[in-house]
Amino acid sequence: MLEIGVPVLAAILLWWASTGAILYLDGLPSRTFKWSMAAITVAGVTALFMTGLWRNDVSSQGAYVTFVAGLTVWSVPTAAFYFGAITGPRRTPMETELHGFARFRAAVETVLYNEILSVAGALILLALVADAPNQLALWTYLVLWAMHVSGKLNMYFGVPNLSEEFLPPHLAYLATYMRKRPMNLLFPVSVSLSTAATLVFAALSYQAPAGSYMSVGMTLLAVLSALAVLEHWLLVLPLSPMALWNWSLRSRAVQPTTTAQTETSTFSRPALETGPRSK
Repeated sequence: MLEIGVPVLAAILLWWASTGAILYLDGLPSRTFKWSMAAITVAGVTALFMTGLWRNDVSSQGAYVTFVAGLTVWSVPTAAFYFGAITGPRRTPMETELHGFARFRAAVETVLYNEILSVAGALILLALVADAPNQLALWTYLVLWAMHVSGKLNMYFGVPNLSEEFLPPHLAYLATYMRKRPMNLLFPVSVSLSTAATLVFAALSYQAPAGSYMSVGMTLLAVLSALAVLEHWLLVLPLSPMALWNWSLRSRAVQPTTTAQTETSTFSRPALETGPRSK
């Protein structure tokens, strides 16, 4: 039982703490962003080094180390996005007259550079472990990336709970690219695929010897995929995800309201409106 409980608890705590840490840092004054981004980048580079160093280690310890490495590498594009360091060429609210493909293209332009950075991270990890027995860092990164992209697409197509409160002031314009709708056609596909991935990882863990690299690694991925399912359901159920990360959002309350509403990221130019905000 302990062989399963430890990786389950580790995956949940690491996911919760890493997400909350970025949200907390993002709520601090914008003058701190460059230092936070520098520290996270150094951590990401160190994680890449550790991935290469442990690429041939297929012990349970190797699974934990490379899982943390994958999480850490993923934190670089995540932080770059939330700090406004690397987002996309469009940093303005969406014009209400945009519809169809023009609207989708505009939405893609808000995150384009960050998605390119995410692809670069995946390719670097792939180059490090393509011919190695320990590829857990890559798989961890890919699961996180997939759940992130799926979440963004579902908010674009429309869900009841957009959680705009997680957007910092310098990214508030992104809310104009989201829709509030009871459901969208992508949502059941996203949930089904995430659930299927969870079951596959869980089955592989169950079939492996208890406490082995495969058992620990697949359990970590199964929990990560299960959390993806949970995050997707929170987009449509009458439940707020705020309770999970209330502690991390307290940093925004430190600043006066006027400052928090007007302050822009050190990395980004002010979001000048080029048209009326969409509803």
